Amino acid sequence: MSRLRSCVCLASLLVVTALTATAAAQGEVEDGFTPLFNGTDLSGWTIPEGDNGHWKVVDGVIDYDAASEAKGDRNLWTENEYGDFILKLDWRIKETSGFYDTPIVLSDGTYLKDATGRTITIKRPNADSGIYVRGTSRAQLNIWCWPVGSGEVYGYRNNAKMPPEVRAGVTPRVNADNPVGEWNTFEVIMVGDRLTVLLNDQLIIENALLPDVPERGRIALQHHGGLNEDGTYKPASSLVQFRNVWIKELPPATGDQAAAR
Repeated sequence: MSRLRSCVCLASLLVVTALTATAAAQGEVEDGFTPLFNGTDLSGWTIPEGDNGHWKVVDGVIDYDAASEAKGDRNLWTENEYGDFILKLDWRIKETSGFYDTPIVLSDGTYLKDATGRTITIKRPNADSGIYVRGTSRAQLNIWCWPVGSGEVYGYRNNAKMPPEVRAGVTPRVNADNPVGEWNTFEVIMVGDRLTVLLNDQLIIENALLPDVPERGRIALQHHGGLNEDGTYKPASSLVQFRNVWIKELPPATGDQAAAR
């Protein structure tokens, strides 16, 4: 009898989950979003040549095992380019891939250092992926297990040539990540050269300046790490999944509006 009740409860939960997902999708459509992922296959995405099935769809989500066999770019890119937009997507790290020497990122975007000026690192379990916007790896929102949290823009924050206000601006205000294995939601807003990011309903990046970011470009789900020669994973590999990928294109600025920025 208890097994029967368990089966009934599980079935009810699946029905509620399906209804919730359907209602959420209806809300996105009404809000002007279009899907970038149909939940069935990778239509609308460019699979790396020679990937051999490592980017795939499993149980309605985009699944990646960090083991693409492509010889060149191993990221998964949208076919279309985008300028100003709101991107919404869920992501989760399936599991960590080893211990990584992790630095402590301070609120100004620099690293905590010891008395000799060397960056302090602490070995932590890690995995690593990200979202590229406007077609460039420099404008990458990291997905990882660092204490600073996901959503930081590594290519700008880690560039010592960038002005201090730029590096601080692309550093998350708070670590809003859910634990490894649980789903997270990004809402990424690009307007001109300004980026705003919400992670799990928390504002982590606010109107940050991305100097010289391209005006348009494709979006990518990032490959990182991969397998060692002995078949084990490198300690910052993309053991990730994505779902509910939606985009809403925003109108570009007119000439007068662009000049006023």
